[in-house]
Amino acid sequence: MNLAQSPAQMSIMPDWLNPEYLLSGIGPAVIAVLCLILFAESSIFPVLPGDSLLFTAGLFIANGSLEAPLWLVCVLATIAAVIGNAVGYAIGWKAGPKLFNRPDSRFFKQEYVDKTHAFLERHGPKAIVLARFVPFVRTFITWLAGIGRMEPKKYFTYTVLGGILWAAGLIVLGALLGNISFIRDNVDAIFILIVLVSVLPIAIEYLKSRREKKAAATETEQ
Repeated sequence: MNLAQSPAQMSIMPDWLNPEYLLSGIGPAVIAVLCLILFAESSIFPVLPGDSLLFTAGLFIANGSLEAPLWLVCVLATIAAVIGNAVGYAIGWKAGPKLFNRPDSRFFKQEYVDKTHAFLERHGPKAIVLARFVPFVRTFITWLAGIGRMEPKKYFTYTVLGGILWAAGLIVLGALLGNISFIRDNVDAIFILIVLVSVLPIAIEYLKSRREKKAAATETEQ
């Protein structure tokens, strides 16, 4: 792998979370490592730079640092992300309810499961897709979907859609735009912006829901 053409090192992240550091120097195993990281972040380990890792992989493909077909890396990355979400969902489905088997326990209550289920029933498809672009949330929402007993068919339909848009989409974006100097040198800032844009619709829905509840409570009191 020729690293002479690799992007400028990202200053915000420590080395072990730096996508260039993670993808460099591992030769033919780079795609396997990429998929392993995506699987882990999508299921059990939220502290990984999935967004910038995907973008950097696309850049490496475009500049020849990673010698692999773009379509193949997109397909494998998407599969890894979707399988990760399936594992996270299974963890929530099997282990989650056991934590709530005592409604009066100090930390866990059955009402939390009910609220999670209601939230996902109302916002589920949108939340599952948008959560892909939000660090930490993309890991935890898979557990919540399982705990809240989100309908499996609906969950997997939208987790596949989200996986394609996130994994394949960011790799292609990196391949198309990564060699533009401004974008290459400001990857961290760009992904912070992506996170903010992704969270905005959920925040708007949350505020709208709160206003509706307050209005309903006011009408009840009257």
